[in-house]
Amino acid sequence: MSGPGAHGAIVEKLGRGTFVSRLFGQARQPLRLLAVPRDHVVGDRPRGDTLLTGKFIRGTDMLSLVDTDFADIGVDGALAEELHGFSWLRDLAAAASREKGSRLAEAVVGRWLTTHGTKVDAAWRPDLWGERILFWTAYAPYLLSSRDAGYRSAVLNTLARGARHVASVADQAPPGLPRITAWAGLTTASLLLQGGTGRVARAESGLLRALAAGQSEDGGLLSRSPSEQLLLVDRLGLLRAAYFASKHEIPETLESAAAAALSALHGVTLGDGALSSWQGGNPGDPARIAAVVEGCGLRARPLRQARGWGYHRLTALGTVIVLDAAPPPPSKMARVGSASTLAMEIGDGAQRLVVNCGGPGNTPTHLPPELVQALRTTAAHSTLTLGDTNSTAILADGSLGRGVEDVAVDRSEDDDASRMEAAHDGYIRGYGLLHSRALSLGNDGKEIRGLDRLIPKGRKKIREAAPYAIRFHLAPGVEATPTADGMGAILRSPGAPPWNFRCRGAQLQIEESVYVDGHAQLRSTGQLVIVGEVSSLGAEINWQFRRSS
Repeated sequence: MSGPGAHGAIVEKLGRGTFVSRLFGQARQPLRLLAVPRDHVVGDRPRGDTLLTGKFIRGTDMLSLVDTDFADIGVDGALAEELHGFSWLRDLAAAASREKGSRLAEAVVGRWLTTHGTKVDAAWRPDLWGERILFWTAYAPYLLSSRDAGYRSAVLNTLARGARHVASVADQAPPGLPRITAWAGLTTASLLLQGGTGRVARAESGLLRALAAGQSEDGGLLSRSPSEQLLLVDRLGLLRAAYFASKHEIPETLESAAAAALSALHGVTLGDGALSSWQGGNPGDPARIAAVVEGCGLRARPLRQARGWGYHRLTALGTVIVLDAAPPPPSKMARVGSASTLAMEIGDGAQRLVVNCGGPGNTPTHLPPELVQALRTTAAHSTLTLGDTNSTAILADGSLGRGVEDVAVDRSEDDDASRMEAAHDGYIRGYGLLHSRALSLGNDGKEIRGLDRLIPKGRKKIREAAPYAIRFHLAPGVEATPTADGMGAILRSPGAPPWNFRCRGAQLQIEESVYVDGHAQLRSTGQLVIVGEVSSLGAEINWQFRRSS
């Protein structure tokens, strides 16, 4: 369905608010919003245009808004969660005026109220209600333009009931982003709903508890997921807008937590404006990331030395290295976790050079489950793999088992270079060897020196020898040509000068690899692989990246 009349026809099929009025009645005490916060994050206009045609798309999944029954889609999965959370209102507002967009928004909200507004069910999950409150209040003009007083009363009374529900169950949400979202929504409702100001202090207290339990002191979520970190910055930005709209002072602790969250996000962003790939995630959309960063109302410098967040950053004149120098996230804090300790990504300006294979994150995908599982392994990351095993075990049910528990980190800088050395204990139990990785980035950004060492430690001893492989997965478009002596390669890409790679102490191979891009699509690429064997005495492998100009 397309053409100028398509939008009106879609709205007619979705239904108006009259049935909602009859369902909820008009005798309830009328409520009102004390203020409407302004969302400064610009939505995705093409996606908004698609919404106006009646299509709701995320990744490889699509729903027809005309045919969708909220009772049938459930709340599980990224597509259903986004539909129930109403964050898509931002995209609709980017594509349509209040007059045009409100007809679609009110029709979808009316359907939601008809299915879920009269009873507490799965759609009343505290994190979904928290997100729903944030976006219903920010886009209230799109939801409350109707002349139907019964419909408007139904929306506001359901919003108030949702807030009361969250107040009683917010701490039942999983720790981390879900619990923070629930309390952020409740705080927003307390600030903006008539009669809620007396509950602001309690909501703030719950939010600060949720932040303390889910966010490390340096600002990163304990899930260690960059894509979740982006959502955290967005949620806190919307909450700050509610404070400004209601003319309430933001608690200093909350303001500090929000700024630290943005700093941690900057710390894992490469020169192309997208994220580095960690914990089963991918780079995401640079335009969306930029919109959140610009619109959140905060300013912060990239976090360089991250203890809790765990991602360390080395930079020099356009060259950026992000290194994972921490254990994987605790299972209770992350939907997925990866065995990526001591892996790294390298970028030269807007050109990515060395990457991790990544994963779909929370984007619907057609990738086979067994491939998604494989993308979480140590071998899918740019680091050393010993004995073809993971540094932290990935169990059959997808959870993380035993492995890395401790990572020692040492950093220094002088007039010549920035240096960092980190070591993890993930291979001590199985092989009696500690993996140490030392990096040096010259201050002109042209040279990266690396040293991977396997150091004997503990009682376990290798009887003969164990194979190892040090992988450097290359970004799509980076072509590797081996040198004549077989100990190096020339890396050419469309977006940066050539880089020369050299290694010493082992054999270099160039192999095929895969990469999950920002749209969660699988792409073919290559990888440099240093292979060799290690005895119980350990090993040292030197390598170097050097830019030609």
